[in-house]
Amino acid sequence: MNTKNQTPILQHLVDITGHRDQSRLELSVVSALRQLMDIRRIRKLEFSTHQGETSVRPVLLLDGGLVLAESEHPGPEHGEPLSGYPELLECIEQETKSTQRIAADGGVTLWLPVRLDKKVVSCIEITNDKAYSAQTVEVIHGIIEVYRNYQSLLDYSERDALTGLFNRKTFDEQFSRAARSSAPPGERRGVDTQWLAVVDIDHFKLVNDRFGHVYGDEVLILVANLLRSSFRANDRIFRFGGEEFVVLLRSAELERARSIFSRFRKNIEAYEFPQVGRVTVSVGFTGTSQGAPVEILGHADQALYYAKEHGRNQVCFYEELMSSGALQVADAHMDVELF
Repeated sequence: MNTKNQTPILQHLVDITGHRDQSRLELSVVSALRQLMDIRRIRKLEFSTHQGETSVRPVLLLDGGLVLAESEHPGPEHGEPLSGYPELLECIEQETKSTQRIAADGGVTLWLPVRLDKKVVSCIEITNDKAYSAQTVEVIHGIIEVYRNYQSLLDYSERDALTGLFNRKTFDEQFSRAARSSAPPGERRGVDTQWLAVVDIDHFKLVNDRFGHVYGDEVLILVANLLRSSFRANDRIFRFGGEEFVVLLRSAELERARSIFSRFRKNIEAYEFPQVGRVTVSVGFTGTSQGAPVEILGHADQALYYAKEHGRNQVCFYEELMSSGALQVADAHMDVELF
């Protein structure tokens, strides 16, 4: 790497801190690393914990010099055990800045954990055909440190403080982006269809009343963890406040989407929450290919309302309810109650 001219590095740092969107921030970091040094592959490793076991879901960001949008190469749906990354696990436990593995052929994999409030939330994995010099590793550390610090600032404004999920403030922009990538109106829903689901914890007020808000908050945190482990790395999960969550499910056919939402509902039903015991959720979902964002969100909410009014602990599809006559088109002058 040529270190004589520092202008490219400074320009990349300007680009990195010029975004207020998480995915664009990551791609700016990847572009900087690709242009400043020889890198074969970069992945972001996302962590989720379920019943005490931590899993890793890789999201491919750069492959063979081509910078990729994160939705193009989602990680495995259920993730891989963190124990399969022994060097990274040791790095996290010892709270070091980075670690690497050098293969017999001279290739190297470098892991750089991303910590927020001393908690590792993700990791940047860099793979190359040959080992880096100490000077190059130092430059990589500097770029990742800028990324860590700026991501921390973004997360304070974009994420829910209790669960770590995206908050409602970030929903509009991310939902608009997902809606723009959906199939045009009138086109048959296929593999590229996007879905929006509203999730509500059943009888959550009773949990708070009976066990107190400390256990109620723990239920919310554990439900958030189950949401992370039940959906793919390229899906988006939001906490709207209270016991309500919203999921943007990307690139799935109808029956696949229904199966994913149903699996999540079953995961919640089967989970033993400390002190509280069993908890259930109701889910209403709809396609995002037609209608304004407020209409689409309203449709998912109507399906949720139907689920809660007809037994709870179930998944309801808005278009199916409409075609069967179970739901009627709402009067434009009627008040709409949103959960």
